[in-house]
Amino acid sequence: MADTVTGNIVDDIIADHREFESVFTEIESGGDPRTQPDLVDHVIAGIVRHAVAEEQYVYPTARRALPDGDELVEHEIEEHSQAEEIMKDIEKTGAEDSEYDELVRKLIADIRHHIKDEEEDLLPQLRTACPGDELQELSEKFHQAKKMAPTRPHPLAPDRPPANKILGAGAGLVDRLRDALMGRN
Repeated sequence: MADTVTGNIVDDIIADHREFESVFTEIESGGDPRTQPDLVDHVIAGIVRHAVAEEQYVYPTARRALPDGDELVEHEIEEHSQAEEIMKDIEKTGAEDSEYDELVRKLIADIRHHIKDEEEDLLPQLRTACPGDELQELSEKFHQAKKMAPTRPHPLAPDRPPANKILGAGAGLVDRLRDALMGRN
């Protein structure tokens, strides 16, 4: 996945969402996701990195800056957790299993729902509540976190600071080493 840097966290997140949607459309147009495991792995790695970066920097800011921030963030984290479970199941199942197709389609549907939630509720509020320099600073931190984030789902990993910042970098390093050994980009 390309890492689109706009200098505004809201626009960066939306750019990631558009990239995910583009890959989802490509997977769906190919018919059977089982024939496209590399593409599925590619989008999963992007989703994981995106979610980890949101949990490390965007969600703590939303909790602080938005009147209903705690409630919004808890909902988003729950959606991330559900998606991680599906991604882990996809990884365990493998493309040769008949359940793979159903799991990939479920993941796509869940991520589309999550995107809709964020873009209709959390992100517009964040854009309004935070000054431009804070949105820019969040953008920089978000992109740095994505570089260090895991590339595989870790459903049992912490999803709240500070533990997620500490353990996420370690898991990311292990994942990138594993990816390199397996020839996965």
